[in-house]
Amino acid sequence: MGGNPDQKYDEVVLGRRSIRGYLDKPVPRELIEEIIGMAMRSPTSMNTQPWHFHVITGEPLDRIRKGNTENILAGVPDSREFRRGQPFEGKHRERQVGCAIQLFEAMGIERDDKEKRQDWVLRGFRQFDAPVCVIVTYDKELSGSDDTPFDCGAVTTALVNAAWSRGLGCVINSQGIMQSPVVREHAGIPDDQVIMKAVAMGWPDPDFPANAVKITRRSVDEAANFVGF
Repeated sequence: MGGNPDQKYDEVVLGRRSIRGYLDKPVPRELIEEIIGMAMRSPTSMNTQPWHFHVITGEPLDRIRKGNTENILAGVPDSREFRRGQPFEGKHRERQVGCAIQLFEAMGIERDDKEKRQDWVLRGFRQFDAPVCVIVTYDKELSGSDDTPFDCGAVTTALVNAAWSRGLGCVINSQGIMQSPVVREHAGIPDDQVIMKAVAMGWPDPDFPANAVKITRRSVDEAANFVGF
């Protein structure tokens, strides 16, 4: 599972999946630097390059896991720093639920098994127990620009694809940054940054059932409207 530098672009894009279980194996800093360098070739509005990457591992990451988990279990309100919007409804809610069903079936989590369901949720707050977490932030002075989070989404997609091409797996998640004061403190993120997303990163565990799940995607016919062809 994962990729290698000889993969073609199609193989990376079509083979990549979200990885939620990792081997207890460190990731070399040099490899992460290479991956970030590749990701930063992604398009950016008017060359603003608003993104920053805070790469955390070891004891600081353990402190974030602990603080996130303790806060959520204590009922501390969500403090994520980007707009969440309203809860999903209709077809968007159906897709969200469909993803959960696929993952729960793979993990053998029954609908009424509250303990296992809670443990699954807490994995997100623990950054899925990955050896590395990359927090993507952007310059606060650009707040209010829709181009800025769009650019951060583009660079994050490039990041996970570049990681996959080098044999690493990732999962983009929001749970890991819901308790933003915890993340900001232990990752040393300055006040002039807005915390956008978390990316868990590491070597995929081939025996973790959820890692084999490829979430269903809409067809091109359903998603695209061609005009003038």
